[in-house]
Amino acid sequence: MIAGATLGYWIAFHVAVAILLFVDLAVLQRPHKAVSLRAAWGWTAVLAALAFCFALFLSQTQGKQPALEFLSAYLVEGSLSVDNLFVFLIMFRSLGLDTEQQHRVLLWGVLGAIVMRAVFILVGASLLARFAWVEYIFGAFLLVAAIRLLRHKSGEAEPSAAVRWLQSRCLQRVGHTRMPLSSFLLIVLAVEATDLVFALDSIPAVLAISRDIFVVYTSNIFAILGLRSLYFALSGALDRLRLLHYGLAVILAFVGIKMIGNRWFHIPTPWSLGFIVIVLAIFALASRFTAPPKTTA
Repeated sequence: MIAGATLGYWIAFHVAVAILLFVDLAVLQRPHKAVSLRAAWGWTAVLAALAFCFALFLSQTQGKQPALEFLSAYLVEGSLSVDNLFVFLIMFRSLGLDTEQQHRVLLWGVLGAIVMRAVFILVGASLLARFAWVEYIFGAFLLVAAIRLLRHKSGEAEPSAAVRWLQSRCLQRVGHTRMPLSSFLLIVLAVEATDLVFALDSIPAVLAISRDIFVVYTSNIFAILGLRSLYFALSGALDRLRLLHYGLAVILAFVGIKMIGNRWFHIPTPWSLGFIVIVLAIFALASRFTAPPKTTA
C-alpha cells in the first residue's frame, strides 16, 4: 500500500487523468472558435458523473466510509473552485484575453495545479500525522478564511498581488492574435499564484474531512479536472452567483469547527455530506432568486 492505495490504483488513476486531459483538449480546445456552452456544460457533467462513479468504485473496493469522504471532499473542493473562477474571470477580462488564449492559460494552470496540490496534500497529511496540534492550526486557519469570505462583498473578487503586478508589467504586451511567450508564462504564473492562495484554504478543508491521502488527492484532482470546462460553462453566470461566497464561508467554518473539535465530538461523514449539499443548494438558489433583474438596452 502506498498512501492509502496500491501502486496499481495510483498508476491507473493517473492514466485515467491523462486520458481525460486529452479528451478535454478535443472537446474544448478548438482554435479560433468560441467554446460551445453545450460542450462546456456537457463535459462538466461527464466529469462530475465520473467522479460519482469513482465514489462507487471506492465504495466497492475500500468501503462506504472512504466513498462518502471522497464525495464530501469533492463537493468542498469543487465549490471552493467556483470562488477561484471569479478571480480568473476578472484577471482575463482585465488582460483582454480572447477565448483561445484563455484555453491555453487554463490548461497549463490545471497541469501546474495538479502538481502543486499533490505536494500540499503530502505535506499537510504528514504534518497532521506527526503533530496533533497542527489540527488546531488548520482549524483556526479555516475559521479565519470563513470570516474573510463573510466580509467579502459580493461580486468583488480581488486579484492577488501577483495578478496586479502582472497587469502593470505586461498588459500592453498581450494582444488579441498572438501572445508573446514571456507574457504567457507570466499569466500562467499568476494563475498558479492564485490557485496557491485558494489551496491554502481548500487543502486544510479536505484534510478535515478525510486523512486518507488517496481519497483527498483523487477528490482534488477530479475537482481540478473540471475547472476549465466549469469556467467556460459559468463565465456568463458567475456574476449572478453573488451570494455563493456566504455559503462557502459557512462550509469552511463548519469543517474548521469539525477539525478543532475532533477530539471531543465526532460528526458522521453522511451528516457532513448532507450539510454541505444543503448549504450549497440554499445559497445557489438564493443567488438566483434574489439577483437584481437584468437591464434592457
